[in-house]
Amino acid sequence: MAKRNSGVVPDERIDFRIGINLGDIVVEDGDIFGDGVNVAARLEGLAEPGGICVSARVQEDAAGRLDLAFEDMGEQALRNIARPVRAYRVAMERCVEVAKEPASLPLPDKPSIAVLPFQNMTGDAEQEYFVDGMVEEITTAIARLPWLFVIARNSSFFYKGKAIDVKQVARELGVRYVLEGSVRKAGQRVRITGQLIDATTGNHIWADRFDGALDDIFDLQDRVASSVVGAIEPRLRLSEIERAAPKPTASLNNYDFYLRALAQVYRYTEEARRPPCCGRRWRSICPTRRLRLCWAGVVRCSGPRGGEPYRVMT
Repeated sequence: MAKRNSGVVPDERIDFRIGINLGDIVVEDGDIFGDGVNVAARLEGLAEPGGICVSARVQEDAAGRLDLAFEDMGEQALRNIARPVRAYRVAMERCVEVAKEPASLPLPDKPSIAVLPFQNMTGDAEQEYFVDGMVEEITTAIARLPWLFVIARNSSFFYKGKAIDVKQVARELGVRYVLEGSVRKAGQRVRITGQLIDATTGNHIWADRFDGALDDIFDLQDRVASSVVGAIEPRLRLSEIERAAPKPTASLNNYDFYLRALAQVYRYTEEARRPPCCGRRWRSICPTRRLRLCWAGVVRCSGPRGGEPYRVMT
């Protein structure tokens, strides 16, 4: 509620008062009675709007177990309660700080991806080792792509078994792309599904499934990992090219320059690949000569054509 009210004018806010007590109650005809309820009701009246007031017994049980701070309000004489009750106020200011979203990590200079733990849908907890091993193989295979920044397995596995929001995970890990999937089993056959998501937009870039037998687990993991990497690499490159194309020239970084030039080469037209023209294009699109990828592109354009030798233009 504190987060909701932060952008609302005071007259339109919804504030709750909460009183919490621990004690015996009596349940009768769908209603509850007793001192446990009466004390909680009186503590509610002591709470500030949007605040929480608890009894000493609750404070003793919660202290050290919850990340909360309590302020002693002393003993309170409560209406219709025979003995004084020591009350504590929960420091809501600290709760609001804890509830704030963690700061988003900045995106690295090159494309970044996190391979999240796949969901085990086999119904067999003993298959967790296979599912986790599959994710590790895929992560290792993707990490071999030099142009891609891959989040470490240990960081991604923090989200194992949790309901996740892809955009939030991407912000917390500082990545643009997220790969997630699931594993199902029928007898000795398994089906592995995967989907690649652009976390900045929430759009699915790629999705596919892979079937195999459990006769040789290591061989199956290797084949699936190779297939996944082979499928997502061109999709990632295409997505990066499309992302870089609309940018104003002044905002392009070196990698974006490279992608824009690469898109020209992939047109495979005679004009685009003619050495003098192609060389000028790479040099104009990639203004810094320190970017080795761009100069590799120049060499690529200047390669043998009909028996011609390589010509590197300066």
